[in-house]
This record gives sequence, structure tokens and C-alpha cells, in this order.
Amino acid sequence: MPAPVSFPILALTFFLALAPATFGGEPNAAKAEIPWSFRPLRERAAPVVRDTAWPRARIDAFLLSEMEKHGLGPAPVADARALLRRLAFDLTGLPPSAEEVEAFEPAFAADPDAAMAAAVERLLALPQYGERWARHWLDLARYTDVTASWLESKGSAWLYRDWVVGALNADMPYDRFVQMQLAADLLPGADPGDNAALGFFGLSPTYWKELKLPPEIIKGTVADEWEEHVDALGRTFLGLTLACARCHDHKSDPVTMSDYYAVAGVFASVKMVDRPMLSEEMWAPVAEARAKVADLEKKLADLKKKKPAPDDLKAQTDRIGAEIAAIRKATPHYSVPTANGISDSGLRVLPADPKDSQAGTKLDYQTGEAIDLPVFERGDPNKPGEVVKRRFLAAFPASDGAPRRFDRGSGRLDLAEALTHEAAPLVARVMVNRVWRHHFGRGLVETPSEFGSLGDSPTHPELLDDLTARFVAKGWSLKWLHREILLSAAWRQSASAPESERLDPANRFLARSPRRRLDFESWRDAMLCVTGTLDPAAGGVATDLNDQGNRRRTLYGKIHRRELEPMLRLHDFPDPTAHSPKRTETTTPLQLLFTLNGPFLQEQAEALSARLLDTGKTGNGDRVGAAYRWLFQRGPTARERELAELFLGEGGEDRSGALTEYAQALLGSNEFAFLD
Repeated sequence: MPAPVSFPILALTFFLALAPATFGGEPNAAKAEIPWSFRPLRERAAPVVRDTAWPRARIDAFLLSEMEKHGLGPAPVADARALLRRLAFDLTGLPPSAEEVEAFEPAFAADPDAAMAAAVERLLALPQYGERWARHWLDLARYTDVTASWLESKGSAWLYRDWVVGALNADMPYDRFVQMQLAADLLPGADPGDNAALGFFGLSPTYWKELKLPPEIIKGTVADEWEEHVDALGRTFLGLTLACARCHDHKSDPVTMSDYYAVAGVFASVKMVDRPMLSEEMWAPVAEARAKVADLEKKLADLKKKKPAPDDLKAQTDRIGAEIAAIRKATPHYSVPTANGISDSGLRVLPADPKDSQAGTKLDYQTGEAIDLPVFERGDPNKPGEVVKRRFLAAFPASDGAPRRFDRGSGRLDLAEALTHEAAPLVARVMVNRVWRHHFGRGLVETPSEFGSLGDSPTHPELLDDLTARFVAKGWSLKWLHREILLSAAWRQSASAPESERLDPANRFLARSPRRRLDFESWRDAMLCVTGTLDPAAGGVATDLNDQGNRRRTLYGKIHRRELEPMLRLHDFPDPTAHSPKRTETTTPLQLLFTLNGPFLQEQAEALSARLLDTGKTGNGDRVGAAYRWLFQRGPTARERELAELFLGEGGEDRSGALTEYAQALLGSNEFAFLD
């Protein structure tokens, strides 16, 4: 019998298992095999399939090949109504009208390919396309309308949201889209109007820094913010958990601590600031006028606090107020909003008084200065090691075999270029997979922000490579990518496929369309649409969703980072403090109570009832038919009509409120909330 293992030996074994990868020799990251996602892109030959009649697009051959290998066949084509509903919600987040469905059905019957192509083009050209897909991006970007109070920012967060909407509607190439969010102000031919793009980092979560505390504590808070920025950069654009390398070399991916601090140095060299949307020449007099007004406002506040109050207090306050009003009126563009952004400014955390260790901390920003960070032992900024020059990840060498150096200012522009050049294959794969996932309900890689070794392997690796290579060859056009996916036979499949459900319950091989519940934004917007109350006004300042009379799209509802609106929190809206690659779907009693008793549902039911009464139709049968056309773009079945008329009773008025109750039941129905 072997001797028993002592507790100290067990403890040592446990310690070695948890120790950094550098313990005892060469880092794991250095020995790790290069992940599949880092490798160069290339188009792949479409596989040979038995059912040669089914494929309509190149992606179909790849999908069908895997289906056939696993004894599956594609589901039948969905009916025209289901397809147009699916298309409209996928691309715009809104339902089609009954008239659009009625026009699409005969066109699809006559020539399915032409009808689908025309519908896709029409929907991609609508401004609502950018609104829909901007929300997907804002989930990744940790977007908020209300920043931390201690920032003292006057920036307008909605400018970033509107910039994203506009960029998507204009089909800005995705590589340019990425670069703009890191360095819009530094790119050749930069337009001041694009400073709003810097909101990706300008709206980053921040942490309170109590400057009465010693620098050792504040350094930790600042380092945590840098980690958040590196994490958002890595997960959003690269699909990598770079922040894992703050304390030790990455356990499974070729990312070292030196890589982490080389990139973190970029964020140590920038400051969150309000950026004007005007040229420097136009902004200079505005900045000067605002500084004067700030001084006058301080003087006014001090005057009102003065004890005892001066005898001529009113005269003085009136004079200062008039002076402020005159400056504002005389300065062109004085009230132009500024965007939340970043600028190059190195940060050093220093003692407030070097001679007094108890004097607290000061944050010393030096405009234009760039900072190279040391490696922090176990991530502790109070244990600095060797300084690392700012550069890109060593796993993505430049043409000279070394990682790109970040020598220009903070390195933001160098980093942006490295992402879309050296790391282009990975950056493109990540975005292609995100778009695919939103259209098919699951990604080719089911961990959309983890493309490293700890993430899921692709279900169809050759398809992902081929589609991504062609996406890059087509100029990184997201609208091209939508067309390529939506015009495929795979996307047209029905959700009803019993054999596929039995053999492949997770739908890994996409032999059917997923049946999906609308996200909250689409559900709320669809209700406003069918009741005829949707306000189509685009852009501008966000408003509370609970405000009386707020009928704008949910995209324009105010997002508060720390106090999320209960209506959103109840329906699986992502936490705006963190990058959110996919939403969790829950079904809870509170959601049902919201449908049964929520003021918003009650208001929409009353609006739908009023719209039905205003149609000029006097019979309940006609009103039921109208309701089904508006909500479901079809007529009611005989049984549905019979049940409705039994519930509504006789008479043309709605004295008992039965029509409102019926409208609420339809708005809360599964058919309204789900897509086939």
C-alpha cells in the first residue's frame, strides 16, 4: 500500500496548479500552439454535395455538406409571410406591414430569388437598419447615456450612438469602423464630426478615486480602469480575453504579460475628455467663451453664498447674468454639443505632497506625453518590474517579423492600424461570426468574444474561413455580408423540422431555422408600430422610457449605467457596465406580470383598441380581421375569429372594455413575441 500523502505535499501541489504560467520555466503562452483563429485567411473550395438543387449561395454548399455527413437534410422553405417577417425584424427590428406582406407573397411565388433580393435591398436602404444593428454594437461597447457623476463631463453620449447608426447606414467598411473608434481624430483626412466615434473608450466605465487616499491605493484603481479598457478592446475586436494576462502569461493563448502591458501603455497615455465636433479654428472662440462663462458662473455662485449678503446683491447678480447671456449670444456655436472621447495625455499617479505621505494623491496628466508601463508583479501596480515599450501583440508580427511599435503619440493610431492589418484575419472572423449569429440564432463559433483556445471551436471552420476571406475581399462591407447570408437557402428554411429537431436538438448543423423570441427592443417597438403610435424621429437626446408619451424607438431610451431602467432590466437588457457578446434569455413571473399589469402594455392595448374603433368598421368581425393583419400580417382562422367574437360579444361600442382586453391578449401572445 502506498504511503499516505501529507497535507503539506497536497498544499504544494495545489499551489503549483494555481501558480502563474511563468513558474518553473518557460511561459505557457510561449509554448501554446497558434490558435486556428490567428491563422491567415483563404477562400476554400466549396464542397461537393449530393443535393445539388438546394444551394442558392456559396455558404449553402458548406452547410449542406455537414448536414449530409450527419444524416440530415435541410428543412422545407418557410412560407413567404414568415420570411418577410423574419427579414424585417432581422434588418430593421420592426415588423413588415400587412400591405408589404401581401405584395411580397405573389412576387415570391413567381420568382423567389428576385423577390428576396428586392426585399433585402429595400430593407438595407432604410434608416431603421442602422438603428437595429447599432443596438447590437452598443451591447459590445458598454454604451450608456449617463456617465459617472465624478467625471464632470458635459459630453453628449448620444452622439456616439448616432455616429454608430450613421456609420452602419452608410455601410462604412468595418476596418475603417474599427479604426475610427480608436483614432478618429488621428486618421488622415479626419473630420471633426467623427470625434463622436471616440465614445467607444470615451464612455468607458470609470471608478471613483478618493484623492485623500495614498497613491498606492489610487494606483490600483487606475490600473483597474486600464484593465477594463484592454479587456473591452480584446473581447470586442479580437475575441480574446487579453485582461487574463495582467497577472500572469495567458494560460492557453499566445498572449504574455509583456503583451498586456505593451497595449495597456496606450491607455495609460490617454485621458477621457469632451471632444468638440468642430474644427480647431471654429472651436477656439467657443472654448474661450465657455471658460469666461464658467468663471462668471463661479463668481455668481460665490456671491450668492456670501454672508452677510451685499446690499446690491440683486443688481450684481443681474449684471453677471446679463454678461453671461451676452457672451452666449455673441459666440457662434456656443451651444454645440461635445462628444465623450479621449485625447493623448499621459497619466502619472503621484503623492499630493512628496514631503507628506499623508497628504493624499494627485493625478498628473501631461498633454501629449506617452507612457510605457512596467510589468506589474501579479498585476500589482505597486510592484513594478521591467518597463515594456508600447507595441502590438507578439503573436501578430509585422512585415519585419517583430510586433508593430506604437511610436506615434499614445499609440492609438498604431493600435488601430495593427488591428486591421496584422490582426485582420482574427478581427474579420470575429465580426463575421457576430453577424452570422444574429441571423441564425447561433454562431459558427458559439463563444462570440472568445476566439482563443478556451473558446468553442467553429462548427464549420472552412465556411467561416471562406466567408470571412470574401468579406475582406469585398471591402469589409457589412451590407455585402448581410446579403450573402440572407439570400442563402439555409436562411430560408422553415423552423418546423421534426427530424432535424430529433437528430440535432442544438441545431449545430443548421438544418432548420431557429424559432426565436424578439428581444425587448423589437417587442416594444413592434407594439408601438402596430398601434400606430411609433414616433419615427431619429437621433438626438435620449429620453426615459417611462416618460409619459415616450413613443420613440427603444434605442433612444435613456441608459443609466448604475441604475438601469426597470423595464429594461426585467427583459434581459445587458449590463451597461460590461461588454456583452450575447444576451441571456430568461422567462420569469415578473415578465408575465409586466404583460398582464404593466402600464406600458395597458397603454398600448388602449391605443390598439382606439385604432380599431377608428377604422370605421362597425362589426367585431371586421375589427378582429384588422387586428390580425396589423399584428401578424395574416387573417384570423375560423376558430380564432369564433373565439374573438364570443369574447367581444355584440355591439359596436367597447363600453365594457372587452376590446381593450382582447387587444392586450393579442399583444402579449406568443405569435407576436416570437419569430418562426
